Amino acid sequence: MSEDAKVKGPASYFPSIEKKYGQPITHWLELLQTVSGKKHMEMVAWLKTEHGLGHGHANALVAHFLAAGKNT
Repeated sequence: MSEDAKVKGPASYFPSIEKKYGQPITHWLELLQTVSGKKHMEMVAWLKTEHGLGHGHANALVAHFLAAGKNT
């Protein structure tokens, strides 16, 4: 069961996102809430152009945001 302890999927990017951009993940998720009506790739593009995130980091945040929204 040790494999389950390792963070997988979009959340595995979170430590490097926080380190690189200096903001907690909650900051990015709150920003995404302001554009929640957009499609996945539109949200990724918005994070990249408006906030300077790299594609992989932006994609991970959007994927996590959308997955969390579907579970509520």
